[in-house]
Amino acid sequence: MDESTKTCLMFALSEHRKLMDRFLVHINEEMEEQKKRTRIATAAMLRSPHRVTLKTGTKWEVMPNTDDDTFFHPFRVTKRQFDFLLMVLQQQGLKRQKARGQPTVPIRMKVLMFLWYMANQNGFRDISDKFDVSESTAHKSVLEVLAIFSTLGPSFISWPNAGRKKASSAAFHKLCGLQGIIGAIDGCHIKINRPNIRGGDYMNSQSFYSVLLQGIVDERGRFIDIFVGPPGKVDDARLLRASNFYADWQEKMVEYSLLGDSAYTRQADPFIIMPKCDNGDLSEDDQLQNSRISTGRVVIDQAFGRMKCKWRRMRDLQNTRLENVVMIIMAGCFLHNMCIGDNEMCEEHPQGCPRQADDNV
Repeated sequence: MDESTKTCLMFALSEHRKLMDRFLVHINEEMEEQKKRTRIATAAMLRSPHRVTLKTGTKWEVMPNTDDDTFFHPFRVTKRQFDFLLMVLQQQGLKRQKARGQPTVPIRMKVLMFLWYMANQNGFRDISDKFDVSESTAHKSVLEVLAIFSTLGPSFISWPNAGRKKASSAAFHKLCGLQGIIGAIDGCHIKINRPNIRGGDYMNSQSFYSVLLQGIVDERGRFIDIFVGPPGKVDDARLLRASNFYADWQEKMVEYSLLGDSAYTRQADPFIIMPKCDNGDLSEDDQLQNSRISTGRVVIDQAFGRMKCKWRRMRDLQNTRLENVVMIIMAGCFLHNMCIGDNEMCEEHPQGCPRQADDNV
């Protein structure tokens, strides 16, 4: 290589390095400017003396940068809980994908839309407006998260081990004075539209169409077992016998018991302690026993009430396809358990969320 060629090559390399340096400076300036705009937008929201109403549009990225109180109000989770949920969903395969002709939807945005959907009763038009996406994109993103989340039961709901059972038994004894209790069981109606196939089976005794949720909760109101899907016409006793839990109850319960209502029977369900029917001639001991059972069963009523109060989608799943109803109910139970221990007190009901008229009587 002659001297002139070397000189030209060195000059070209020098110019290339200068261009690359200018490019990197430009990229860094753009990133800093974006961060500055985000900080300004966040600060403007936080300066408001009133609770912030998040109307995100193309600036949905601002949401995770708000304080916990502002973030919690529309999504019903803390930022720490959101990060945990995001991590779990990513590990299970939730990805940032772009379909042909469709905009790319970031993973964080998908999870935020899912939480907004579960925490509110508004439709996909509202989500579309909040996140500046089409209704079809919002619908697809929420269903994608639901499909993955509904497979994560063991990560959020598990039967207690021996140590946990012993702790629950002690807690229930302190709560209601009964020995050997590790949980309370009941059925709950989730309102739906009349299905096209065998719709009459979903009409319950309270004259609305529903899908049933059987829940067993511990002393904290945390679900330790759920069974979802039977039509509203089914009573609590039949619901129990159809569940996977019933097939293994002897192995799971061992010497412990659950608290239930009078829908169950002593002969078929010996592991459930239920009140005696009060015909006006109960002894004082029987009345005291009934009172203790009622006190202990408060935990299941409060669990259903708190779940429906916090995750408002669970109050009414009308205009929802039946095949998605079960996934939504399971998601509500998982989210309920995920949030136990953090922000449990409801702003609307500081004394405990009342249960709606949804018990399976």
